[in-house]
Amino acid sequence: MPGWVWEYEGYNPREERLREALCTLGNGYFATRGAAPETTACDVHYPGTYVAGCYNRLVSEVAGRQVENEDMVNLPNWLPLRFRVLPDGSWWTPDQDGLLEYRQILDLRHGTLTRSLRYEDPQGRRLRVEQCRLVHMGDPHLAALRTTFTAEDWSGTLEIESALDGAVANEGVERYRALAGKHLTHIHTGVPGAGSGEMWLRCRTSESDIRIALAARTRVTEGEPQAMEPRLTDDRAAYLLTVPIAPGQPVTVEKTVALHTSRDPAISDPLHASLDEVARAPAFHKLLVSQRQAWGLLWQRAQLSVPNEAGDILRLHLFHVLQTLSPHTAGLDVGVPARGLHGEAYRGHVFWDELFVLPYLNLHLPEVSRALLNYRHQRLAQACRAAADAGHKGAMYPWQSGSDGREETQTLHLNPRSGRWLPDFSRLQHHVGSAIVYNIWHYWQASGDTEFLHTNGAEMLLRIARFWSDIAEWDPAEARFRIRGVVGPDEYHEAYPDADRAGIDDNAYTNVTASWTLARALDLLHDLPAPRRQELSEQLELDPAELNHWEEVSRRLRIPFHAGVISQFEGYGELAELDWDGLRERHGDIRRLDRILEAEGDSVNHYQASKQADVLMLGYLFSPAELTALFQRLGYPLDEALWHRTVDYYLRRTSHGSTLSGLVHGWVLARVRRPDAWTYMQEALLGDVADLHGGTTEEGIHLGAMAGTLDLVQRGLTGLEAREDELWFDPAPLPELSGFSFSIRYRGHWGVRVRLQDETFRISLPRSAQAPIQIVVPGQSFTVAPGGSRKIRLTGPSARDVRPTPWSHWPPENGLSGGA
Repeated sequence: MPGWVWEYEGYNPREERLREALCTLGNGYFATRGAAPETTACDVHYPGTYVAGCYNRLVSEVAGRQVENEDMVNLPNWLPLRFRVLPDGSWWTPDQDGLLEYRQILDLRHGTLTRSLRYEDPQGRRLRVEQCRLVHMGDPHLAALRTTFTAEDWSGTLEIESALDGAVANEGVERYRALAGKHLTHIHTGVPGAGSGEMWLRCRTSESDIRIALAARTRVTEGEPQAMEPRLTDDRAAYLLTVPIAPGQPVTVEKTVALHTSRDPAISDPLHASLDEVARAPAFHKLLVSQRQAWGLLWQRAQLSVPNEAGDILRLHLFHVLQTLSPHTAGLDVGVPARGLHGEAYRGHVFWDELFVLPYLNLHLPEVSRALLNYRHQRLAQACRAAADAGHKGAMYPWQSGSDGREETQTLHLNPRSGRWLPDFSRLQHHVGSAIVYNIWHYWQASGDTEFLHTNGAEMLLRIARFWSDIAEWDPAEARFRIRGVVGPDEYHEAYPDADRAGIDDNAYTNVTASWTLARALDLLHDLPAPRRQELSEQLELDPAELNHWEEVSRRLRIPFHAGVISQFEGYGELAELDWDGLRERHGDIRRLDRILEAEGDSVNHYQASKQADVLMLGYLFSPAELTALFQRLGYPLDEALWHRTVDYYLRRTSHGSTLSGLVHGWVLARVRRPDAWTYMQEALLGDVADLHGGTTEEGIHLGAMAGTLDLVQRGLTGLEAREDELWFDPAPLPELSGFSFSIRYRGHWGVRVRLQDETFRISLPRSAQAPIQIVVPGQSFTVAPGGSRKIRLTGPSARDVRPTPWSHWPPENGLSGGA
């Protein structure tokens, strides 16, 4: 299956944790890292199992202060299955001598991880082991492991131990290890019946009091076990099997596991649910059949065909997105964990990364997008309380969110280079609110879910708009509104040099997206049915004076400029220039410039240097025409020359310390027709696969970057925009990605096929009872009916008509696109 298999040949302890993250298996409810079942947590290996939304809070002492952190909890390890040759063999691990062959195969099509190994023990006995595991995509509570042992040239007895291990902690991120990480308590183990091969382990989290239960069934399906004895301790349940083995007589052991928590709907007791499920679970070969069927249906919803190595990587990215956010997620109260369900970095928290994830999901799994937006709505009251506590109106969503929506951003962070704990002001990234509004708006545009927009979506949108209008301060000297004391997407600049307060003023990205949010709120109020508009006006106590203020702020927010470019924030152009060449000569990789400078006794706050795209994020969110209209609304000119100067300026001053940076730069450069767009796209594609950021992927994949690369193909290179009842396209093909196709789901149309190939653009609709779709491309508009298709040329004699300059076409009727 070319393009569907990721294969690792040989065993390399230095790469093991990276492989574990990239070979994680999951189903949207829970996921398990691709750790070897014979191992326990150590410097080389880190088994980890995580249930979506399962958090717990602990207090640690840091630099003489009590610090509280909430983590996505590492749950009891269901993988353990180790073996040895009796009477004198030791328990085998891949780290001991005698390993002759070792191979891992991740099957993306079917969601399985297969491991093949061959080793020779000190007595010269050679054993071959074939192992296959799955986390079931059809039944979100089941996982299974099948292991076959084959003796090559000897006969004897094999001892096998299958276990559930509750002696685990959150220790997967080195810089967190000095902090409290023991989240599980009240651990109990048992067996439902002697000789049944079934065992269970239950526990609960220490503060959030989530009850967790695992039940496992171990069976020998090839071979005749001589003994099968349960071994129970306070935190570990196990079965010990002894099985005769000889050449030509393989031994196969199947381990099936069920996992439930008290957060699950429609159960009364997690332990009872797990025991019942594992007792009813079919044999491994039947689970494998249903696993393949479930993944087959999922791949049909997310068809993607991109040639060559880029296509292989994109398919891996899609695999991990679907394992984190599957149709099962639609029934859960969870957000988008920035590092997936693949590790403990960022403590499993929810950031603005959903801004890079939902645009892809909207056009494939809109029911999942809606659930993720409802996660934010469930925490709207908490966001309103946060705003009130800060002295503001409206809703102020946290930069890092977890179980209940309070601000989870730590107040201190560790610089691994210097070993110092430093103040952390990243909670001032209030632009997360605009990201939520962006996702609400674009979910509605893609799905047509007006019911959501007019109910939960409207409540969030209006309260976030109220926050922006309240936090904006009038400056008579500038005759403008200003937003002070924030941190922008750049993240490096948390204060002015030598300032006595945190934050910077008039971050361009923050102010532009705040203006856009206020405009969308006013549009929504205008379009709401009169009864619903009245309900919301009474509920929020909206009056004409406040709405007039929203209008005024949306048109009078200040955007700073310097040296003929858009300033990242007020005063950015007055900061010192950085010696980039000298830093690269001294340090090589300078992506984490903030840590490097702090370790040298300096601060990035002094310099014109950005961690990732900030101003250029505007070109990621908005088409050229829409961005121009936004600046016009604010009373500022923006043309192609100004934008190109701005792009060039920040390209030279960005260290790309985030996996999202290459993605955004590649997207923006493709749209301004730059030949180096592919360089940045490659960085985005390889960020996790090659662990370009030096050891971060092993702590969890970067879900936003993975989903963002998919969306780069889906929307970035096609210019796809869903606008109410129309699909708009403005293709920007690149030579390196000039031939690709994908399917989308749009307003009741399943399997809309889009193809960009050989200077042509084609869209096809499957047969259905749905209404035709109106398609708009530069220079023309046409209708495609279900069962029909349309192809247009992108170059050639008519190219000037088909592809006008992006800064001069499609003037929106009233200044803004997207339903304005």
